[in-house]
Amino acid sequence: MHQEKLEQYRKERLDEMTIDDLQRDMEKGDITSEELVLMYRENISLRDKNTNAVLEINSDALLIAQAMDFERRQGQVRSPLHGIPILLKDNMDTNDRMHTSAGSLALKDHYAADDAFIVKQLREAGAIILGKTNMTEWANFMSDKMTNGYSSRGGQVKNPYGPFDVGGSSSGGAAAVASNLAAAAIGTETSGSIIDPAAQNSLVGIKPTVGLVSRSGMIPLSHTQDVAGPMTRTVKDAVDVLAVLIGKDPDDAVTVLAEPYETYDWDKHLKKDGLKGVKLGVPRELITEAIRDEQLELFEQALAKLKELGAEVIDAVSLGADQDDLGFAVLLHEFKADLNAYLGKTAISNPIRSMDDVIAFNNEHPEEMLKFGQNLLEQANRLSGNLTEREYVEALERNRFLAAEQGIQATLREIGADAFILPQDFGVNIGAAAGFPSITVPFSYTDSGQPFGITFTGRAFAEGKLIEYAYAFEQATQGRREP
Repeated sequence: MHQEKLEQYRKERLDEMTIDDLQRDMEKGDITSEELVLMYRENISLRDKNTNAVLEINSDALLIAQAMDFERRQGQVRSPLHGIPILLKDNMDTNDRMHTSAGSLALKDHYAADDAFIVKQLREAGAIILGKTNMTEWANFMSDKMTNGYSSRGGQVKNPYGPFDVGGSSSGGAAAVASNLAAAAIGTETSGSIIDPAAQNSLVGIKPTVGLVSRSGMIPLSHTQDVAGPMTRTVKDAVDVLAVLIGKDPDDAVTVLAEPYETYDWDKHLKKDGLKGVKLGVPRELITEAIRDEQLELFEQALAKLKELGAEVIDAVSLGADQDDLGFAVLLHEFKADLNAYLGKTAISNPIRSMDDVIAFNNEHPEEMLKFGQNLLEQANRLSGNLTEREYVEALERNRFLAAEQGIQATLREIGADAFILPQDFGVNIGAAAGFPSITVPFSYTDSGQPFGITFTGRAFAEGKLIEYAYAFEQATQGRREP
């Protein structure tokens, strides 16, 4: 950088700074929001060749930052995110000069007509939308052979920690925040797409209860399971971002459930002793067959640490539900219905107006679009899209009963536990099918350097309690290190 002061700050201080750290330095006048944008853009230009995480930069970011700096000088600070650069997943509508494409070249020229509700929330809180991040194309529902983090528009996202799975589908946001390309990123999850990449990139990720955060203005996969949430380097940062995302959206009926939390004090859950007296269940049946020995050993170490911090671990719990019984049929049916509804409302200049059009575009450009095929798109497109099929109705009811009532709620009640604890993203399908919250927090690394985290999953709207557990664990272990 040409400014010696900024280059020194960027090299010596910026990496791993928390949102609170950045706010303190802006309040002291050590840096401005405009300078933060310049430094993060410098990081992107130098480091993103190693991760391929950022699809495009918001050309208005510097001007917005100048406006936020002016407000600060006038004594107006809107929220803890005032002047903080944030990255968005490429399935979130922004009414600016950035595209919204879900990673697909089919939508490379698509401009949204309005901001998504959560983007409006971020802007009103004074956050700077720095850019859009790469993702697994169509939220990992184009082909079952596609690698996590690949898109035709952006190519392959790489894990900054080494030759490891980067996680999907909010891959770019996770790799970017892990690499200190922004203070935080917003991902979306249908079934693991926040928890998986956060864990794989040594981040904190919060997948909220469906209904706490609006889904309108996002390219959808499943209206019963889609939800947006933060990916950050610390629990406190994740809480600051989550608080801004929450709100009742007139275009998303279920968010009436968010009303009690719109002015909620989330900071009261940041307790270093938050694990004392807590009972945590371990559903071993979800992990024993698939987990590697080294990861299992790290998980046992994490359980020992939880006990040391005052938690009671109830082992070998049976959820009474198998992940294979959940989710897939619901996603197939809802994907066609929801994507057609979204595309059909885009500007008339957009030629891609349905799933039929997406598939046709891909077939017309096979070298660029069909590296991994499109069998999931084709399978979904063979369905009616009317959500009337008996298979869909039964699958939706099965999800709600097996995952929510029988799987999570009844089991926690029967064993007298407060939440479940699992390694990485194991078991994530059950919480996703139920629409219940999860939070993952970094713990350690394998001998080869692959990040390893643990995930807490609880009842609907149990975010506060899960934050207590994650914060206490994070403060005691300090498990994250930068790549």
